[in-house]
Amino acid sequence: MNTHRDHISHSRKKGRVGKRGHIFIVSAPSGSGKTTLCRALMEHIPDLLYSVSFTTRPRRNGENEGIDYYFLSKEEFEKGIKEGKWAEFANVHGNYYGTSADILDKGLHSGKDILLDIDVQGAEQILKRYPESVTIFISPPSMDALKQRLEKRGTDSGEVIKRRLKDAEKELARKDVYRHIIENDKLQKAVDDIIAVVKQYR
Repeated sequence: MNTHRDHISHSRKKGRVGKRGHIFIVSAPSGSGKTTLCRALMEHIPDLLYSVSFTTRPRRNGENEGIDYYFLSKEEFEKGIKEGKWAEFANVHGNYYGTSADILDKGLHSGKDILLDIDVQGAEQILKRYPESVTIFISPPSMDALKQRLEKRGTDSGEVIKRRLKDAEKELARKDVYRHIIENDKLQKAVDDIIAVVKQYR
């Protein structure tokens, strides 16, 4: 929200007939390695479908419609809010982001398992509509380790890093609403852990 899967109708494998799919929600503070873990999970379980988010923010260089995001106008998105189209949505720095309830419902009813990479606020909205969702929180080993990772990747200013760390503290304070918590200290162990969690429900 990442090497994304296409829209649900583009799955290479058919859903399991007669069995309703699962929603797997993965959340984490920025810099916790969520993108890497989701990518590894999808490589290991290729029929796991990634739910591509919708957004009103401008498309960035190199981004592709339906792979990185579905891009909408603000008017289209707000029409979707009135019509109850979004399973979850948020306004972040003036731009909307949301998950289509229709896409989730079609995938679940056809027996497909769906991966959502969303924040804590989005996860809480999804749980109201899909209370059976499997929630997974990726936790950094410590706030110091998270600060070092954010500084090391060199993409954010000092002010942005400060804001991300503040946000991380708020997210970590709410991690207990998640069914599974995986500490990403050693990457390979975290990869093994998230794969094991998903497999136990499949």
